[in-house]
Amino acid sequence: MALQYQIISVTPFQQNCSLIWCDQSMEAAVVDPGGDVARIEAAVARAGVKLTKILLTHGHLDHVGGSAELAARLALPIEGPQREDAFWIENLAEQCRMFGFPLVAGFTPTRWLEEGDRISLGQEVLEVIHTPGHTPGHVVLYSRSAQLALVGDVLFAGSIGRTDFPRGDHQALLDSIRLKLWPLGDDTRFIPGHGPMSSFGEERQSNPFVAD
Repeated sequence: MALQYQIISVTPFQQNCSLIWCDQSMEAAVVDPGGDVARIEAAVARAGVKLTKILLTHGHLDHVGGSAELAARLALPIEGPQREDAFWIENLAEQCRMFGFPLVAGFTPTRWLEEGDRISLGQEVLEVIHTPGHTPGHVVLYSRSAQLALVGDVLFAGSIGRTDFPRGDHQALLDSIRLKLWPLGDDTRFIPGHGPMSSFGEERQSNPFVAD
């Protein structure tokens, strides 16, 4: 029994949307569907999984842009991010204008996620970790069984998330990484919102922003 995953690159930002599923029940979730909904649906069909929910790490357009369309087409609940990111989701139209994106439909998450919440996916469980800094309501989704974290835009291979957006906080971001992610263990691999996967151990050694 294990959590399986596939990374789907979406939007002109080349954002990592993740399809994750329990290989026992084949129950699946899409994490951060930023756009290109047809591409996401094709990946779901190829994997032969049953999509049951949409999970969001934070409220930026390139991570949530396809959420309303995907939820409407497949009658899916949207879970996350933490409610401090509500202002980003409420301002989706403004984000579309700012980044020159076609207008996307707005939405309200079915469930806001909080520190310590658990998300079931068949026999797999994801733990919710509130990691403010890049945005105030950012969350990381962690699978203890797979030693895998979906970290959105908190941490990247060799870099960290931007904090120059409204309500970004550089020190809060560093604290989120060092105090909340590092304790999960050096062997934990992570899928970032952009770019290649890495491990916490690798970043503790070589990441110029947060190395020990």
